[in-house]
Amino acid sequence: MTEPTDPQPTAPARPVTAVSRAARILRYLGRSQEPLGVNRIARELDLIPSTALHILRTLAYEDLVVFEPNTKRYSLGIGILGIARDMLGSSGFVQAVQSHLEDIAATFDVAAIGVELDSHEHMVVAALASPRLNLSIHVNIGSQFPALISATGRCVAAQRGWDRQKLARSFEKLRWQNPPAFETWLDEIEAARRDGFAIDDGNYIRGIVIIAAPIAPSPGAPSRAVVAVGLAAQLDDSQRQALAQRLRSVAGGLSD
Repeated sequence: MTEPTDPQPTAPARPVTAVSRAARILRYLGRSQEPLGVNRIARELDLIPSTALHILRTLAYEDLVVFEPNTKRYSLGIGILGIARDMLGSSGFVQAVQSHLEDIAATFDVAAIGVELDSHEHMVVAALASPRLNLSIHVNIGSQFPALISATGRCVAAQRGWDRQKLARSFEKLRWQNPPAFETWLDEIEAARRDGFAIDDGNYIRGIVIIAAPIAPSPGAPSRAVVAVGLAAQLDDSQRQALAQRLRSVAGGLSD
């Protein structure tokens, strides 16, 4: 008797509505700096209040959210930490990249991160090593940003090989503090394809240098990259190049 097989990852799938709504609620609570009531959650996520309430009660039963009786508001529960811990502990990518990130952070005194592309066109921070000095660079596990933004975006665009028209449509949707000219961005994508790394010098966030090197994806694996984040005033040209070469070397090793 043969075992049933899962569909191919690329096969179209119809999301289960209740699961999608629960995931949206969890993400929304995760972004909030304070507990939220049912009506606000329902309004912001365009849900019927009774539907939001049923989902929240189920999530509370599973310890994924916490209900505060006095304020009648919800926040993320301790169960989320257990899931996150288990995921990080079993992630081959996190295990492989963590020691490299710690070495880079200590050597160059920058925030070093490992990012992975999710199914919603966002890069998500999966691994992190903080700099020794407090440089007011705040990056957290689970932080996410658009796939084509910053230095990682140039690397992702280089991997995809999109034509000019498709890149132009995507570029218009990106939000930068100091946006580059479109032609400059295209040149930097070509440089990322040629050099194996990309540098964002204050485009995404003013005063911040972000350097990324893509990890060549194996078949079926998501796009990943190793990234360094530092103050522009902290890193001169020679340090930036040395850091870029280090990231490229680590990315190459992880690709192998």
